[in-house]
Amino acid sequence: MVGSSKLELETMLSAQLPNGKSAVENAQLLTDEDYFDPTAVVSEPVPPVVVESATVAIDGGIKVGGENEEKREIVLGRNVHTTCHAVTEPDADDESTGDKEAYMASVLARYRKTLVERTKHHLGYPYNLDFDYGALGQLQHFSINNLGDPFIESNYGVHSRQFEVGVLDWFARLWEIEKNEYWGYITNCGTEGNLHGILVGREVLPDGILYASRESHYSVFKAARMYRMECEKVETLVTGEIDCADFKTKLLVNKEKPAIINVNIGTTVKGAVDDLDLVIQTLEECGFSHDRFYIHCDGALFGLMMPFVKRAPKVSFKKPIGSVSVSGHKFVGCPMPCGVQITRLEHINALSRNVEYLASRDATIMGSRNGHAPIFLWYTLNRKGYKGFQKEVQKCLRNAHYLKDRLRQAGISAMLNELSSTVVFERPRDEEFVRRWQLACEGNMAHVVVMPNVTIEKLDDFLDELIEGRSIWYKDDKVQPPCLAAEMGSGNCSCPLHK
Repeated sequence: MVGSSKLELETMLSAQLPNGKSAVENAQLLTDEDYFDPTAVVSEPVPPVVVESATVAIDGGIKVGGENEEKREIVLGRNVHTTCHAVTEPDADDESTGDKEAYMASVLARYRKTLVERTKHHLGYPYNLDFDYGALGQLQHFSINNLGDPFIESNYGVHSRQFEVGVLDWFARLWEIEKNEYWGYITNCGTEGNLHGILVGREVLPDGILYASRESHYSVFKAARMYRMECEKVETLVTGEIDCADFKTKLLVNKEKPAIINVNIGTTVKGAVDDLDLVIQTLEECGFSHDRFYIHCDGALFGLMMPFVKRAPKVSFKKPIGSVSVSGHKFVGCPMPCGVQITRLEHINALSRNVEYLASRDATIMGSRNGHAPIFLWYTLNRKGYKGFQKEVQKCLRNAHYLKDRLRQAGISAMLNELSSTVVFERPRDEEFVRRWQLACEGNMAHVVVMPNVTIEKLDDFLDELIEGRSIWYKDDKVQPPCLAAEMGSGNCSCPLHK
C-alpha cells in the first residue's frame, strides 16, 4: 500500500493535464495563490499538561492546566484537529481544466511531506515503521474481503483466506498448538483481539468474573463494559506487572464463581510482562480447576518478541491458556492496523453461528475483514522468518538498554523492565517537545518504545534535544524534576531526594 501510493502519487503529479501543464505546475500555482509554505508541517494539538488537581469539568468539556499554564479546553466528541481537508463539489469546467486534480495532487504532496517528518520523529508509540511493501502495490486495485470463518470458503471469491490461514499456522507453531486444535483469524487491531479473547472466555464461562491488572490496556475494561461482565481490577507491582498476592485475595473472595483472566505480555506504559506461570499457580492454589478458569494473553507488542528473548517465560498453549492475541502493525510492521487472534478450537463452537447467505460461519467480532492485511503479514513473515525476528528483537533490546543507560548518566529518572524494549522516564516539561517526538505520557512519566526502525543515531538526536531542554526547564532552582519513586521505584528515580 505504501509503495503503491507513492507510485500513484508520482504518476498523478507528472501527468499532463488538459490545460497543457503538469499537475505539479498547476499545484504550484495553487499553493502560491494560497500562500502555502511547502516546508511547513501542519501542527497538531499539543497534549495537555498533567497537573495534579487541576482538571475540572466545565459545560461538558475538560479544562486542563496548572496555575501557570494556559487553560486548554478539551470538548468531548469534537474534532480537535486544527485543520481539515474539506470535500468540495467539482466545478463545471474541472473536467477540462484539471484544476481539481491538481489541487488534490498538491494536498497529497503536502500530506506526504508531513508523514515523512512525523515518521522521522516518532518514538513514543509501538509501531515498526521500517518496511517496504512496494511489491504488493499490484493488489491495491482489488476489494479483498475475508468475511466469515477463515477456514470455511464463502460465496464471495475475492478473498485472501489462503494467506490468512498460512499466517495463523505460523503463529500456531510459535505458540505451540497443533493445526487441528486451534482456531483464529486476522483481526482489525489489537483491541479486537482482546474483545474476542474475553468474549470467548465469557461464552465458555458465562458467570465468570473478569480479572485484570490496573495497568492492562483500556480495551480489556471496555470489553467488561460491553459484555456487562463483573470485573475486578488487580493491583500491580512497581514494575507494572500483576500483583499475584492481591490477585489471590480477590480470587478467594469470589471463589464460587469461575475466573476469566487477562494476562499482559507487555503492559502499555511500562512494558511489564505478567508472570503467566505464577498466575496459573495462584489459580490452582485457590482451588480453581482448569475447567473453572480461562486465560487470555494480551501480547499486543511483546507477544511476538517474547519467544525470541533468552530466559523469557514461554507463552504456550501447552499451558492451560485459552487465547493469545498480538498486533500486526506493531512489531511486525504492517502499514495498516491489524492483529492475530488464536484460541482453542474446542471453545469456538460456543461463539460461532451459521450465516446462510455467506455460506460460512460467523465467529469473529467484525463481519467484513480487511483481506489485504493477511497478505502484508504473510509477506513479512516469509521475508524475515524466525531468525529475522530474533535479530530484530536483540537489536531492540540492545538499543533500549543504551537509551536507559544514557538517560541515567544524564541524571534523568529512567526504568526498563528486564523483558522489555519500553524505556520509561521523567515526562519532559515542554509539551511542544512531547508533541515533536510523539511521546506517550501518563502522569509524570513518558516512554519511548524502541522498535526495529529506531536507530542509535535517532536516540542520540532525541537525547541531545532532551538534555538541552532540561538545562532550560530546570535552570531555576525553584523548579525541580518530579519524584518518580512511586511510579518506578526509588532506585530508578533521580529526583533531588533520591539522586
